[in-house]
Amino acid sequence: MSATSRFHFWRTVFWLVMAAGVVAGFQRFYYGLGASTNLSDRFPWGIWIGFDLLCGVGLAAGGFTLAATVHLFNIKAYEPVVRPAILTAFLGYLLVVVALMFDLGRPYRIWHPLVMWNPRSVMFEVGWCVMLYTTVLFLEFLPVVLERFKLHTAKRLLQGIMLPIVIAGVILSTLHQSSLGSLYLIVPNRMHPLWYTPWLPVLFYLSAIGVGMAMTIFESWHSARAFKRHLEIKLVRGMTRVLVVVIAVYFALRGMDMLQRKAYTALFEPGYERWLFLLEVALMAGPMILFWFDWSRKSPRTIYLGSVAFILGFVTNRLNIGLTSFERVTGVNYFPSWQEVAITLMMIGLGFAIFRFAASHLPIFESHEEEETQARGGEPGVPVLASTPGD
Repeated sequence: MSATSRFHFWRTVFWLVMAAGVVAGFQRFYYGLGASTNLSDRFPWGIWIGFDLLCGVGLAAGGFTLAATVHLFNIKAYEPVVRPAILTAFLGYLLVVVALMFDLGRPYRIWHPLVMWNPRSVMFEVGWCVMLYTTVLFLEFLPVVLERFKLHTAKRLLQGIMLPIVIAGVILSTLHQSSLGSLYLIVPNRMHPLWYTPWLPVLFYLSAIGVGMAMTIFESWHSARAFKRHLEIKLVRGMTRVLVVVIAVYFALRGMDMLQRKAYTALFEPGYERWLFLLEVALMAGPMILFWFDWSRKSPRTIYLGSVAFILGFVTNRLNIGLTSFERVTGVNYFPSWQEVAITLMMIGLGFAIFRFAASHLPIFESHEEEETQARGGEPGVPVLASTPGD
């Protein structure tokens, strides 16, 4: 299939997904949650929480990890991937907020936590942190817009206060990435023992850091192919090394916790839960083993496939926590309705489409590439294609 044919195929798929999402959205708001979803009083949180929120917030974690790497730890080598990571995070959080509107019974009251404070509620803290961090991401991304419209004075002023903005973003991300796990600490007797643990906040935070790195690799790969630019292979290899360490710490904590609580005995019980647990472990641990060997990091394609595997493992883990772990106690075998799936796919499609539009009209990559080209003695604006050994 030629590049033009692929473009037309995916454009057709995109508009079909958008059409299905609009129809599903109309049914949700016109007929209500009960008529358009498979949610119930016994199982009130479905795919919109399990995927759109738990996964969406985690998949956008590359913004704070890369911003902290470059601006706080002063590792300037990763500067070329900061802007795409910030854009991905900003879009991720915006779409999480939009998706949440579909799940709320009364979405027009989403502003209530702004004035009706409940500081003892973990959900209140998550809501405020997400709102504030979305604002931080807007400020972190704003210099790109200012650069596009040549508002250099405003850009310099904003960059002058960027360090405290980044620090605030890291603090807010640490709070709500971990607090998403804290939401489930109040239901120890309702969750399956394979997934309930007092360490959920720590595990949520570690897995968010890992998937933030994996999503940055995923985005870099597809951006290089879509915009005919070189893949930052040295930076990508560096991120795989960090990913190995993060996954190893994650599984060390999780393994010690399961041994201490003897939760591993649940693996010998009948039921589909153990197979879904083993699936997520295989998808998340596989890249750690793969990236441990130097030969695997020489091939960009192998790095990409390993990152995709970890992302799928992360999504499986969050869906298991948000959905699978409650099915046995509630007695509900939940499966999302087509409206729930259509709206979720619409959010994903919008994310890809808006990212492509922004990357085509804003200097997401060009600023670094022009500096690099000039340093090599080339012409500004003409990207230098780096080799991709092992591909």
